[in-house]
Amino acid sequence: MTDATVAPEAGDKPPVIEFRQVGLTYPGPPPVEALRPGDLRVEAGEFVTIIGPSGSGKSTFLNIAGLLDAPTSGTYMLDGIDTGTLGDARRTALRGRRIGFVFQSFHLLPHRSAQENVALAMLYNGVPRRERLPRAGEVLQRVGLGHRVDALPARLSGGERQRVAIARALVGNPSLLLCDEPTGNLDTANAQTVLRLLDELHRDGMTVLVITHDPEVAQRGGRTVTIRDGVLSERAARVEVTA
Repeated sequence: MTDATVAPEAGDKPPVIEFRQVGLTYPGPPPVEALRPGDLRVEAGEFVTIIGPSGSGKSTFLNIAGLLDAPTSGTYMLDGIDTGTLGDARRTALRGRRIGFVFQSFHLLPHRSAQENVALAMLYNGVPRRERLPRAGEVLQRVGLGHRVDALPARLSGGERQRVAIARALVGNPSLLLCDEPTGNLDTANAQTVLRLLDELHRDGMTVLVITHDPEVAQRGGRTVTIRDGVLSERAARVEVTA
């Protein structure tokens, strides 16, 4: 890579994310090197934050880590699986089983209750229909919204909507919770509520990766990786970032 440091050894269990000289160049003319070849290792149970300014390559990183785009160089291992060997259908299936996404915009269906929004995430994962609503209710209870299962998104605060989105990401029991600016649309109080929830999920053993431009959010992670001009690096010093 670059100067990013790998995480400590974690026994025989493969890392959740392992980049081996992963990069992405968009074809030209002229070609654009959106993410320069680099290495990154995220072990199971870590809380890692990725910080960088707008245009730094965060979205490209997210798309690769989330199996939305394939790198043009290097090898991406997800839970020990070489994702470069998979066809589109198997990549989609792997993404659905192993990765839970949380975005800045909540992407909730407005005419569906909180419970129904979460249950819909199981539609294509082979979960029997009779199990979807009960399981959705359980995970909403886990994120502190057991009393709001029947509420429509318009009746929820921004923080509650983001917690529904987190519940939707968790309901498939993913290996990785991949969050893209999860507090970007929230006021300070709701942002802190969501960040505390992410802390709790991490303490419970969830692997959490948060992409942000906010240094205060970045400090929540056990490790912080900086991305700037498409280069990943890990440093102990605080990095000031402007949106």
